[in-house]
Amino acid sequence: MQGSVSVRLPQRTWLSWLADLVLVAMVSGPFAAPFLAASGLPILVQISDIIYFMGQQVCPQPDMGVALAGDRIAAVCMRCYGTIFGLIAMRLLYARDRGQAAYWLDRYGLVGFGLTFALCMAYPAELALQGFEWWPMDNVRMTLFGAIAGIGLGAFMMPLCHGYPAED
Repeated sequence: MQGSVSVRLPQRTWLSWLADLVLVAMVSGPFAAPFLAASGLPILVQISDIIYFMGQQVCPQPDMGVALAGDRIAAVCMRCYGTIFGLIAMRLLYARDRGQAAYWLDRYGLVGFGLTFALCMAYPAELALQGFEWWPMDNVRMTLFGAIAGIGLGAFMMPLCHGYPAED
């Protein structure tokens, strides 16, 4: 009879579950809002109103959202979605290596925080550049600059949110 080997996976913390739940809400909410509003069902329209209200609180240009359901637009602009895409990419990378790679910025202390801050500044820099005639509004450019900010934020925050408890 062959011996069996049991592998004990580390338990996730409540913070890790909460962070993933928030990330799922950030991905699905702004995308779902125009479809919920277009449904015409009172409860779904109320939910979409809440999502649009939240989008207006966090997005500097919610009126620049992409049209998804007829004339109804996403609750946030593509720069915000780019940031979310960057966060998702870093979450997937963290699930793969659990913070062992050199690009996880939290391990570098204040220097890592500085790098995170610099990467996150891509978001407001692109927003500010839109004020110049030679830098027109472009959804692809907005998404890329948002993704840079999301990658920077994710490289610092994912180990903090998804760190696994020490083995006993």
